[in-house]
This record gives sequence, structure tokens and C-alpha cells, in this order.
Amino acid sequence: MADAAASDWIGNQERSDDTLSEALVKRIAVTFGLSCPREGQPLPPLWHWAFFQEPVTADQLGRDGHPALGDFLPPVEGRNRMWAGSRLEFIQPLRVGLAAQRRSTIADIKEKQGRTGKLLFVTVRHDYIQQGETCIQEEQDIVYREPSPPRLSLDTPLPEPEWSQSIRPTPILLFRYSAVTFNGHRIHYDWPYATEVEGYPGLVVHGPMIATLMVQAFCKAHPGAVPTRLSYRGLRPLFADSDFQVAGRLEAPGRAALWAFNDHGPAHEAQIHYEENG
Repeated sequence: MADAAASDWIGNQERSDDTLSEALVKRIAVTFGLSCPREGQPLPPLWHWAFFQEPVTADQLGRDGHPALGDFLPPVEGRNRMWAGSRLEFIQPLRVGLAAQRRSTIADIKEKQGRTGKLLFVTVRHDYIQQGETCIQEEQDIVYREPSPPRLSLDTPLPEPEWSQSIRPTPILLFRYSAVTFNGHRIHYDWPYATEVEGYPGLVVHGPMIATLMVQAFCKAHPGAVPTRLSYRGLRPLFADSDFQVAGRLEAPGRAALWAFNDHGPAHEAQIHYEENG
């Protein structure tokens, strides 16, 4: 897609209404092996990604399993789509069991030259609203990359963690996260597609799930901390049946660095800001 044609999509808007049902929240909790918040209680950080998915019929899906482009997001032919990262501000918690709304706007579109080809970055702003109040503001980066071999390792040194947790990303875990987020992207569950079409060595672990696991490890290590801001980005993919660690360390009062890694180096990185409860 030419830059001029891509820029025509800036300002495009979409609205999605949903109810943060306790039934789906229970399925998310079971997926992560955590206790389930009840109706009226705060939705844990980043669990909102399981909601506000606009369902489409199978004939409205693209080859990759995502909804076909050209409605809200711009049509980009011949490239692989990825969720590259997000920046979020947690203003107040969304509450389980209540109706909510997501208002989305395409904020920016830029093409850059990457290590293995051209990358088209689409930045989408989401405002999550409940009972007339904005609860979360998010900027999400979606990247469309030309088909190329994925980066499988990084030799960037990692700091010494103050806490860490080992994750075994089984195919069942990936399937369940795809199910609760209604994510049809075939790289997460369709082995022949992931390996033969998009060139990965295995099923790809969801970037948003990795971000959620990083934040959950932080919250477990700091039970009195209330996240206020988060920025994260993916550096390279992780794969099913290959263990990885989510870890972090405090950088300053109210700020911590988070990362996910395995024997091949860092894979995702984040910075979280927080306040102490009470």
C-alpha cells in the first residue's frame, strides 16, 4: 500500500460494546491458573483484551485467520500482520459484570525500513469506557511486515532479575488464550500454516499473553502495587513447548522493568509504572 493511500485511513473509527461477563472472566482465570474475580470487582490488568472482539463469519476472514482488512484497518496485501506492542494508561479499573465500550481510532500510519524489509506500522488508539467514565487509554501498534525469516535469537545482555517465573507455553495454553480472546490468527494453533506459510519453527506464543504474564508476575511479586501505566513491545517470537521466563526488577520508586526471555535471549520487554495501594 502506498503511503498516500495508507494515510487516508488515519482517523477511521470503530465502536464496540460488550459486557464483562463473569462467565468469560472465569475462563480467562482458568487459562492463567488464577482465582476468578467476582461481579463488581476489578478486572485484572490486561484481561480487557479478551473483550470487545467484533465477531465475523468465516467467509469474512483473511487467509491468516484475522478478520479481512479494508473495513476498520487498511487493506495491506502480501504482508504478515503482528501485534508489535502497546502503551496503556490505567485510569481506573474496569469492573466485572458491567457493560463497557471501546472506542477505537486509527491515530497514525507509517512505513519504515526494517532489518528484513519494509514494515508498515498502524497505531490504533483505544478508549475503554464504563458507566460514562474512561477507565483505560491504550495505543496499540500493529505491524505489517514483508514475508521474511523470523528472528529467533538476540544477544542483548539482560539485567539481574529481582523476581522471575517460568512459563511452559503448551499448545493447550495457546489454544485457550486464542479462544478467550476470540483470536483466529492461525500462527497460534495451525502448525502447517505457522511453519509452511509464515515460516515459523512452531506455534507462536501470543504477544498480548506474554505481556499479561509479565504483568501478572510483577503483581504477584508486589501485591500492594497498582499499575498506572505500561508500555511493552515484542522483540522476537516465542514458541509452544519451549519454556521461557517472565522477570523484572525495580528501577526507581514507582517504576519497574519487565522482560520475557529464554536461552536464546530477550523476547519481549516492558516498563510499568505503579502506585502503592494504601
